[in-house]
Amino acid sequence: MVFFERANHGTLFLDEIAELPIEVQARLLRVLQTGEFEVVGGSTPMRVDVRLIVATNRNLRQMIENGQFREDLWYRLSVFPIAIPALRERLDDLPSLVHYFLKKKSSEHRLATIPSLARGALTQLLEYSWPGNVCELQNVIERALILSPKGPLDFGNLLPHKTEGDLASGTTLSKKVVTPMTLGDVEKQHIQRVLEQAEGPINGKGGAAELLAIHPNTLRHRMRKLGIDFGRHAAASKNTGGRYS
Repeated sequence: MVFFERANHGTLFLDEIAELPIEVQARLLRVLQTGEFEVVGGSTPMRVDVRLIVATNRNLRQMIENGQFREDLWYRLSVFPIAIPALRERLDDLPSLVHYFLKKKSSEHRLATIPSLARGALTQLLEYSWPGNVCELQNVIERALILSPKGPLDFGNLLPHKTEGDLASGTTLSKKVVTPMTLGDVEKQHIQRVLEQAEGPINGKGGAAELLAIHPNTLRHRMRKLGIDFGRHAAASKNTGGRYS
């Protein structure tokens, strides 16, 4: 309960709440009910004011039925539940996640520059089902960085496309020449996909800027830099099929 003491008048995030043993669940329930807990060696209960956010990838309802999770704790925690779809159900987020993890892992590995993606590498990631969700994506990107710290990054041999029978037969993949794909290319594809989803408009409710959670002028600046037409230029373009304004 020391975490509640440190988080007093703040927010405490508990990941994998489903992994808490039943006895710990009972102690957590008491804190949520009374706002108090007893410090080891203390003579009086300590009162705390904490906003609690929890997360899990397991089905708590099923765990309640199996006697693995307290139903009364579930009702205390589910004040405002948010269900986040699996990565395979929101692939529009994948380019942004790739961009983020490339920057993060390149920094952690102290690389002088962020390696570029090979041509077609993003398509490889988009065509995979991601049973391990975002954590698996992060691991695949880090593995690629370790194997090719100078790039370009190709994920063909890092994703389990082949069946166990293929692996047992010793079938190997032929080595191919890849063309680098920059982070700018990834960002450009992502913005174009969001523009198509918004069906053209940059401003207003449901526009591309709102979907990307950035200011419209910032989006226009990025579009100019990446060579994405909008306004009169987009209207004259055969590739857009519409106008981004």
